Amino acid sequence: MTVIESIHREHGATFGERDGRTIVEHFGRPERTHQAVRNVVGVVEMAYGVVVVEGEDRVEYVDNVVSNRVPAEDGQGCYALVLDPQGGIEVELYIYNAGERLLLFVPPSEAEPLAEEWSEKVFIQDVEIRVATDDYAIFGVHGPTATEKIASVLNGAPSPDERYSFVRGSMGDSGVSVIRTDALTGEESYEVVCTADVAESVYDVLETQGLNAAPFGYRTLETLALEAGSPLFATELEGTVPNVLGLRNALDFEKGCYVGQEVVSRVENRGQPSRKLVGLALEGEAVPEAGAAVFDGDSTVGELTRADESPLLETVIALAIVDYGLERDDLTVRVDGEEVPATVTELPFVEGSDRSDRLPTYQ
Repeated sequence: MTVIESIHREHGATFGERDGRTIVEHFGRPERTHQAVRNVVGVVEMAYGVVVVEGEDRVEYVDNVVSNRVPAEDGQGCYALVLDPQGGIEVELYIYNAGERLLLFVPPSEAEPLAEEWSEKVFIQDVEIRVATDDYAIFGVHGPTATEKIASVLNGAPSPDERYSFVRGSMGDSGVSVIRTDALTGEESYEVVCTADVAESVYDVLETQGLNAAPFGYRTLETLALEAGSPLFATELEGTVPNVLGLRNALDFEKGCYVGQEVVSRVENRGQPSRKLVGLALEGEAVPEAGAAVFDGDSTVGELTRADESPLLETVIALAIVDYGLERDDLTVRVDGEEVPATVTELPFVEGSDRSDRLPTYQ
C-alpha cells in the first residue's frame, strides 16, 4: 500500500496499482488537478522500490554494473540503466550518494530481484545490499512554482539547483532530503524523501504550509509526463535499446554500457538507431491502446507505446516508436479497425517551466 493510505482516503482518493504497488489514481477531477499542477504546484506520493548499497566498495561496485557514472561525492546523484546482453533496458535507476550508503530508486517490482542478483555477485568486495522500500516515503513536488514551494517549507538548507543533487534539512520537526529531479512532467520538480514514520507530517507540510500544493495522483502524473514527452519504464523503456529512445543522459560513453562485468557493443551507442521515439497528435476522440499500428500509407512503420487525451491541449496525443528513417509527418493509426489520421509532432507536446531530461536526443 501507500505509506500514508489513511491520509489519502480522507482526501477521497481513488486507488489503483502500478508495477505491483498500490498508488493513488486521483482525488477526483484529475483534469482539473492537471491544470493546477501546470499553473502552480502539486504534490504526489511516488511509488519506488528502494535499494540501499553500503560498504567500502559500494560506489565502485554499482558503477561497474550500470550505464552511467555513479557520483563519488555525497549529495550528488545520477540517472542510469541496467542493460541485458542484447543492450535492452532491464531496470532504470535513480542513484544518490548519501555518504555512507547509496540509495537506489527503481521500479517497485525490480527492487527485490535486483538486490538478490547483485548480492549473489558480490565476492571479495566490501558491499552489502538490501531492500529498504518500506523504510521511506517519497513525495514528488511538480509545477512552475515548485522551487518557491520547497523554499517556503525547507529549513536548514537552500533548494538544490542541479539536477540529481540533494540537500538535507527539515520540514516542520521532521528531517528530510530534497532532490532536484529530472523534470519528468516538464515542470520544475523535486522529490522529498523522509522516513516512513514521519511521512504524514511531511505530507501535511507540503500540502498546507507555505505555498499550498494540490494533491494529485498517478492519473495526472502520467498525463503530465505524456505532454512533456517523457518515456516511462513500463511503456517505453523496458526491453528497449536506450538509443532508440534517445536516452543519452543515461549513458556514459567513456565508460561503456555495462551488463554485469561485461561491456556490450550492441547498444548502437555511437551509430544511428534503427528506430526512434516520436510524438503523434491524433484526430478524433478515440484513445488507441498501446501497440496500435502506425502506418505510412499502406506500410506499417511502427507502433504506439501509450496514448491519452491531453487535458491541456484537449486532443489525443501519443508516443510511438517508428522507423528511424521515416520522413513523412502525416501518418495513420489503426483504432478499432479504422485508420485515424495522425501527425508527427515535435516533443514536448507542452512547453512547461522546465524540460524533461528524458526528451529524445539523437545524433
